[in-house]
Amino acid sequence: MPAATPTNPAAIQAALSLPRSGTYIAAVGGDLTRAMDLYGWNARTSANLMLPSHFAEVVTRNAAAEVLEAVYGARWPWSSTFEASLPHPAQGWSARREIRNVRANQPTTGKVIAELKFVFWQKLFTKRHDVRLWAPHIATAFPGAPAMPAASLRDRVYRDLEALRLLRNRLAHHEPVITRNLLDDLNRMLDLVELRNADTAAWVRTMEDATQSIAERP
Repeated sequence: MPAATPTNPAAIQAALSLPRSGTYIAAVGGDLTRAMDLYGWNARTSANLMLPSHFAEVVTRNAAAEVLEAVYGARWPWSSTFEASLPHPAQGWSARREIRNVRANQPTTGKVIAELKFVFWQKLFTKRHDVRLWAPHIATAFPGAPAMPAASLRDRVYRDLEALRLLRNRLAHHEPVITRNLLDDLNRMLDLVELRNADTAAWVRTMEDATQSIAERP
């Protein structure tokens, strides 16, 4: 998707609204044309980041789902042992409540996997699950990882997922990403795919346009 210079910055700003464009105006010192150019770059780059984000999320949740099946069986969402292993705080989001709610409305494990929130998968990569899940299974789930202790690899995946979660939230709400280290974000996404499968990572690298658009920042 090529860059395009805005032909009528004032009209574009009016269409986008002053509050939404204010961040970009401030970032370029008040120059409206440059601000709209930056806005366009932000939108293009955000769109380009969705592709590697998609692959990173899908392969990571599939890796976790394989481990859950190995430990709790093919019907792991309905396993009372698995449910009991999940945190259930009195306040805030609860992984245990999440699995109950999702499985109540989905007939198969595959449907449950698709409906569980991103945070559910991320929170599996915490030390409370080291003994049952990650110590025995993480090397198999992520065969592309270099040799390292299971807890270190699990923490590495968790930190990459945290960066992805924060980025995804901004992308989903069309927020500015101009202050983020987007090359680091992209590398973390590609790293997650690489840990899971090198051929998939190579394919994603041939498809993604984020590297180029990041380099083209006005």
